[in-house]
Parts: sequence; structure tokens; C-alpha cells
Amino acid sequence: MEKKYFLAFDLGATSGRSILGILNGVNFEMRELTRFPNNIMELHGKFYWDIYGLFKSMKEGLRECAKQGVKLSSIGIDTWGVDFGYVGKDGTILGLPRAYRDPYTNGAPEEVFDLVSRDKVYGLTGIQIMNFNSLYQLYSARKESFSPFIQADKILFMPDLLSYMLTNKQVCEYTEASTSQILNPVTRKFESSLLEAIGVSPSLLNPLIAPGTVIGELTDALAEETGIGKVPVVAVAGHDTASAVLAVPAVNSNFAYLSSGTWSLMGVEIEQPVLTKESYEKNFTNEGGVEGTTRFLKNITGMWLLEQCRKEWEREGRTYTYSGIVELAEITKNTGACVNPDDPRLANPASMTKMIAGICEENGMRPPSTDAEFIRCIFESLVRRYVDVVSDLTEMITFPIEKLHIIGGGSQNELISRMTAKALDIPVVAGPSEATAIGNCLMQAKAAGLVKDRWKIRKIVADTFDVKTYLP
Repeated sequence: MEKKYFLAFDLGATSGRSILGILNGVNFEMRELTRFPNNIMELHGKFYWDIYGLFKSMKEGLRECAKQGVKLSSIGIDTWGVDFGYVGKDGTILGLPRAYRDPYTNGAPEEVFDLVSRDKVYGLTGIQIMNFNSLYQLYSARKESFSPFIQADKILFMPDLLSYMLTNKQVCEYTEASTSQILNPVTRKFESSLLEAIGVSPSLLNPLIAPGTVIGELTDALAEETGIGKVPVVAVAGHDTASAVLAVPAVNSNFAYLSSGTWSLMGVEIEQPVLTKESYEKNFTNEGGVEGTTRFLKNITGMWLLEQCRKEWEREGRTYTYSGIVELAEITKNTGACVNPDDPRLANPASMTKMIAGICEENGMRPPSTDAEFIRCIFESLVRRYVDVVSDLTEMITFPIEKLHIIGGGSQNELISRMTAKALDIPVVAGPSEATAIGNCLMQAKAAGLVKDRWKIRKIVADTFDVKTYLP
């Protein structure tokens, strides 16, 4: 069978990559082509994404494909959720997209709830209340008379904005839009009433499309500039967690997943959203998945805590490899120091180590005093949070959770996997670490008619990638 080549642009909140997926029948392999940074830019008190820098890096990935003589079948883009850019009536991109860590949304949910009650917002959207959700970003942009908002004809969520730059076609992919807290998970349509309540026109949003839809081809100029030719761009599951969950090597539906990276997203895959009093009170979220599924999950601040500590230590001249970090945590005694990773004060503090120490002291714990103790504190805090979330999940779903699949970069952390298996008392299956890019590529293969459904995709993943199982 002829090999088919799919290019995944997998963009995270700190870095991005272009990855080539190669499918030959049921045999699948991946190859990283380029890697590039993705840093939040602060300018005059506002925080932005450098969308033009990302576009430049994507072009370099296309050039690398051309250089290697790869004949691409298609291209797909996945990113983090909630953020978006503004586009004018003439198609001009209006400045840089605001980043979800911009403090302009601090306090915004409470102000919106004065216009539409909190329980109604949740009842209409099923989305975890987080101050950076797109609904509150739009409210805050209107409140501060943000110029791109004032001039905008449309908004494009991050994967859609990047695909627009590649194709000159505007779309709104379902899984990415589902993170916005504007989409109704039952009707699978935008809730115009929420936008109208905050003084925002529903016309800003494009019609929804499903994952697997062909958006268009690379523009003539881009095809020529990069040497790659007129390649189709496919709307994959644009939200990175949706792509990652697609690549969980599960054999049945009785599993939970933990997509572990800067964020930890922990949940289950179900057929219908959960919009109960309990899910509302526990602030769980219902996001869109492939094939009409719902990802019922909790957003947990993940390795962001560690990433920020590492930056502080690097500035002070202490650099640790990831394996070295795990080793330090393993040989360090648990002092009992623990924080709630989702404490709002940990979202973007000036000093992560000082904030963690302060919260520990506030709660009567001896704060970490060494780098190793900070690492151990973060690991212990994450595992405790995972246990709480799985306990909540089991109370709200109708099937038993028989396994936890850890995917993403955090799946390579053997210590956390062992700690989690012990704490949950169920097997933990770690891997694949590149689940997001795998899901991106295989969704393109599904769009090309080469893979039947998500379970066939998962069978390919299970047969292709080595995973490690940790028993309780």
C-alpha cells in the first residue's frame, strides 16, 4: 500500500512542533521535523501570542517537508483552547491575539454573572467557570474598548486563525469552539443570548464545522514560497486535548484520561454532556470530542508550576534535566507540603517558589526549602488533585473507571505514574507522549478515508506505540 504523509502542527502554550505522520496500511510512524518556542509577549501591561512568529515557524516546517521531498496528503493544526484573534471586514488580522494569562479577565466572570446568573451560564454551556474562557475575554475586551475588538468583523480561534493564514479560508472548528463557554453542548450551537447579554454581536462567530472537514488548500503564494505545492488543510480536532484523547490506546470505554503537560486535563469520554447540579457545583466541563462525543473533564493546573520554578532556578544558575527533576523528587522525603494546583494565586505569580511557600505557610505546613522539596511538593500536590477529580468523576458517570491513561509529555514521568496508580488503586497506562500530534495526523487519515473511526485509530496507536503499565 502506498505511504501517506500527514503534517501536524502541534502548538502548545510554551512550544510548537511540526511532526510528520506516515501511514502505510495499519502501520504508522512519526518523525519530528522542526521545533520552535511559543512565548507569551507582554507589552504595555497586555499579554499576547506572537501569531506572526508562529506563522513563520509553520512555514519553516513546510519548507523542511519540501526539502525532504515529502509529498503531503494534508496538513492539520491543533492548539490550546479559548484564545482567538480578531479579523476585519477586509480580512486583515487585527493585531496579536490576547493570551489567556492576560490579567484583563480577572474578576470578569463575577461581572458577567450580574448580567446572566452563574448557574444559567453553566446550564447553557456546561463549561467549567474559569476567568480566561472566551466569553469573559470578549466581555473584558468590550469593557476596555480594545481596538481590535471594536473593529472586528469576526473572531477566529487559534487553530482557525492559523489555518486562515495558510488558506485564506475562515472556519470555526467544533472542538476548539467548545472550550469558549459560548457553545451549547446539547444543541451544539452557539448561545447567542450569552453574547447579547454582554453586548457582543453573535455575528462575530463563523458557522461551526466538524473535525475532519477540509478547509481548503494552501494559498498559491504560500505553496510557491515553501515549495510544498497546493496541499489541503484539514480541520482536525483543533483543541489539543481533543486530538490527544483521540490517540488514547484504550480498548473499551471504561477509562479515564489524563492529558499531562502545562495543563493537566483529566476526564472521561461520554456520549452525552453531564449538566447536573453536582457537575455545576464541582465545576466540571463538557468539551467537544470527535464523532460527537463529549469530553467530561476537569482542567487542572499541571506542569506549569514546575515550569515556572525551573525558570526561576535557571535565572539563579541552577539547571535541571527532566530526568534529573524526577530523580530529585524520588529521593526526597515527602514533607507533607501540598498546595491546590488550581489556586488562582498560582496562575501567573511573579515568583512561583515564593507563592508556593507562602500558601504552605498560610495552611500551617512547613514550606519547601530546597529545589528538591519544591519538586516533591508539586508532584504530591498534583497526585492528590488527580485522586480528588477521579473520585468526583466516579460519582457523576454511569460506568466504572477501570484504567487511567496518561498521555502527553507528563506520561514520561515514571514517579508520578507510580504515585498515581498507588493513590487511585487502578492500573495507570502511560503513553504515548506524543498523543496530540498522533491524534492530529490520524484525524487527517480519517478525513482521507483511510481510517474508519476513533476505535480503529486507537487500535493503530495501541499496536504502534510502546506504553508502560503501572499497577497499584
